[in-house]
Parts: sequence; structure tokens; C-alpha cells
Amino acid sequence: MTTATMNLPALSVASIENYISTVNRIPMLTPEREHELGVALKTRGDLNAASEMVMSHLRLVVSIARNYTGYGLPHADLIQEGNIGLMKAVKRFDPDRGVRLVSFAVHWIKAEIHEYILKNWRIVKVATTKAQRKLFFNLRSMKPNFGTLSPSEVKEVARVLNVKETDVSEMEKRLTGQEISLEPANDDEESNWVSPIAYLQDASVDPVERLVVMQKETAATDGMQAALDSLDDRSRRIIETRWLNEGEEKTLHELAAEFGVSAERIRQIEVKAMQKMKLALKDYDAVR
Repeated sequence: MTTATMNLPALSVASIENYISTVNRIPMLTPEREHELGVALKTRGDLNAASEMVMSHLRLVVSIARNYTGYGLPHADLIQEGNIGLMKAVKRFDPDRGVRLVSFAVHWIKAEIHEYILKNWRIVKVATTKAQRKLFFNLRSMKPNFGTLSPSEVKEVARVLNVKETDVSEMEKRLTGQEISLEPANDDEESNWVSPIAYLQDASVDPVERLVVMQKETAATDGMQAALDSLDDRSRRIIETRWLNEGEEKTLHELAAEFGVSAERIRQIEVKAMQKMKLALKDYDAVR
């Protein structure tokens, strides 16, 4: 499978927001549909099934890639690499193991992003010992905010990582002063070097949990659209101009003049439309 085969949405730095908006609108798969597609790919090599599985999980890649933007690399590039990992996961996915693709794909997506970061950072002698490298890869995720560590925070980081407080303070200065290399600074300690992949991950956010939240947000948006679509043109116009045009809302009297009826009649239509929308939202949630 290749990116071309999958026909992924176009992605560039300039269109990153449009890309994210597009993939967030792609429906997620039900467990039944996912199993059906997985079987089709595994037994028949069905590329259309593979494409549907990849497309429905692109939002997961966006969520995971967001955790690595602090390394100075373009978000679009991180997403692109994560998409490659997702395609590898789909290719290896076994629907009969009882594991959802979303859980299986996380490893492959992260691995591809890790490899990309390691290949694209340049050597700067910031961490020259094993302890300093461990401190470097952990300090970024352990900082409670983007500001300078307080004395108590420095002490806590030093305790957790079993290093000197002076080393923590020095590393923080290096991190905020220049680009940092993820590669070893020399060959002498190669045998003692701990792979940075073990420290790259931001464990503060669970991508699967974030995906669930994103699904709920998307469902709310789609549900509202479905509710609006259930209205006739006049009722929809009234609801949109009364409640959805922030900063440009119209009054009952303005709408009354537009439609040639009384303000009271507009109010009655508005109440009835609201009731219809509530029913439509309940029906939408029930279907999902």
C-alpha cells in the first residue's frame, strides 16, 4: 500500500487546518464494519477495504502527531509520517485477534514519527553523557508548563530522574537556548547510549482517549447539522439568524419584516423549530 493508493486528503503546511477539518469529518468505523473490512483485506487483499480503514483513522494520526510538535518540526510533516505508520498498521492488522485497529495502530504511528524526528534533528552537543540524555528526553514532558522551572520543580525533577539539581537547571538552559540533537554526540559512548525513542513519547495525553473526545465533538457537530437539515427553509433561516450568526443575530422584529409576518409569529416558528431540532438530535444519537 502506498500513499497514492490510499488517496489521502492533500496535506501541506498552508492547508493543515483544512486537512484536519476534513479528516475529522470522516466517520469512524463500527466494530462490525472494521472486522468486515479487516477480513476483506486479509483474505482477498481488498485495497478498497484498506483505504476505508486508513481514512477512518486519519484523525488518530493528527491527535498523536500533535504531541510531537515541540521538537521544532512541521506538524504537517509529522502527520504525513504518522500516516505512513497507520498504513503499515492496517496492512498488518488481524481482525480475528479481538483488538481494535485504533489500539493496534498507535504503536506503528508513533514508531514512524519517532524515526522521522531522529533522522531530521542535527547534532548539537547538549547531552554528552547517558544521564544527560535521559534528562534531556524527559525534561520536556516533565515540565508542568512552558515557563522556567521553580526551585521546587527542579528539586522534584532531580529526585525522579536521580540526577543533580544543577544538572536539571543546566539542561533547562540548554533546551531553551538552541536546537537540540536527538543523536549521540560522539561514538565513544555508543555502547552505553540509551535509545531516545524510549523518552520521546509524551505520556501526559492518551491518543485513544483524545480520539474518543474528538469523536464526541464531531458527533455533536454532525448532530446539529442533521437537526438543521430537518427544518424547512424558513424555520432554518430563523434559527440560524437568531442563534448561529454570532455578532450578527437578528431580532424577532427584523425577521418579522423579512418574512412579512408578526414578531409573535416568528417567535412561534422559532419555538416549534427548536422542539423539532431536539427530537432530531435524539434520533441522531439513537441511530449512532
